[in-house]
Amino acid sequence: MEGVVGETKDSSTEGSADERFDDESYPAYSMGSAAQILGTTPGFLRSLDEAKLITPQRSEGGHRRYSRQQLRIAARVRELVDHGTGLEAACRIVVLEDQLADAQADNAELHRTIDDRRADTKADENA
Repeated sequence: MEGVVGETKDSSTEGSADERFDDESYPAYSMGSAAQILGTTPGFLRSLDEAKLITPQRSEGGHRRYSRQQLRIAARVRELVDHGTGLEAACRIVVLEDQLADAQADNAELHRTIDDRRADTKADENA
């Protein structure tokens, strides 16, 4: 599925421990701990990887590692699936929600820019 919302940057060796602790995209959770936190199975997490919704980093041993950001995405998919939505549809909904949030943020920024320009033009006219 295109439009991946859960890709994690490679930050495994960057920054101090404090910086990694605060980094939402730091892959701090093993598959087992991620599944336990979400109250789901490792198979559910694998299915999100197969659907290309989230792409966990891999440890040196090849084990999947998940970030807090990815766990939030997985939790949203699980919530939809628990309410009867199929996995593929749930993944698509999450992608569309993410795209909508991005578009709304872009729209808000454009409105701020327009408002700023209007204010500048009005100030110039009054000068």
